[in-house]
Amino acid sequence: MSATDYKDYYTTLGLDKTATAEDIKKAYRKLARKYHPDMNPGNKQAEASFKDVSEAYEVLSDPEKRGKYDQFGQYWNQAGATGWPGGAGSAQDFSGFDFSQFNSFDDFINSLLGRGATGARPGSSSSRSYSYRTQTGNPSGFGGSPYGNDLGSGFNTRNPSSVADTEAIITLTLAEAFHGVQKRFATGEVTIPSGVKPGSRIRVRGQGQLDPYNQQRGDLYLKVEIQPHSFFQFDGDNLVCEVPVTPDEMVLGTSIEVPTPDGMVTMNIPAGIRSGQSLRLRGKGWPKPKGGGRTDQLVKIIVVPPKEISPSEREYYEKIRASRTFNPRNSLKDIKL
Repeated sequence: MSATDYKDYYTTLGLDKTATAEDIKKAYRKLARKYHPDMNPGNKQAEASFKDVSEAYEVLSDPEKRGKYDQFGQYWNQAGATGWPGGAGSAQDFSGFDFSQFNSFDDFINSLLGRGATGARPGSSSSRSYSYRTQTGNPSGFGGSPYGNDLGSGFNTRNPSSVADTEAIITLTLAEAFHGVQKRFATGEVTIPSGVKPGSRIRVRGQGQLDPYNQQRGDLYLKVEIQPHSFFQFDGDNLVCEVPVTPDEMVLGTSIEVPTPDGMVTMNIPAGIRSGQSLRLRGKGWPKPKGGGRTDQLVKIIVVPPKEISPSEREYYEKIRASRTFNPRNSLKDIKL
């Protein structure tokens, strides 16, 4: 990292070195909300600021990393490894040392070893010799310290940091979730497959945040939320809906048109159906994963009496009441405490 690439994480968050952990958290939340790509679609400057804010918080929120950063400045990530002067197993203390005078980490090392590199102030010499290697290549695996780098051995031991992976909530209409849809994010187009449900988690490789240490993007994890629909709801894997019928349709039976995701279909209502009973439309529900067909649509029958009736309708209802032999409350006579 050159001196011109140095990022003052405290300035990025609008803080100074006396900031508490709570101050850092509050500043990060405020700025992350301000610069989040979802709040600034297509705004490259906001995207870059969001990455800087996330990088600053990732370091300053960790007491160990913050301590190294306060001590070693832009070289904090190389510091502290086995074989590094002032690092593990060394009695040297670089606390308070001004690292900003060097143009690069190479210049600092050369100066430390008395090589007199351009751009570095000639400094102390050391009999210690070692090789170091900056982090390169594709990291793999999880666990352990995400910033370990064994400068003495020359092997990269860094594991990917979760800061590069991004989680976001994506809200879809029922039609978008049913058919699938293309959504644009700050990092590019994302294909949402057909049949996602509320709570589904979609992994989009290589569209998370940019890892500032290996310049590779993490993964984007999208948690699906679906806007409420006026007619369809979920019941497990199936779709459910409510369809009103009139009292005469309930008693006599009928055929009715019912909406499905594909359009209207005809469904037979058997005579004597009870209000609240459900009928099943097989294969008319939600898409199954990997083209496995469709689940079922459950149609709940609700009897709805008319609020206003004509004089002739009232006359017929009164005749039915006068001649009715069925009493649905007969069984209540035997109920006691």
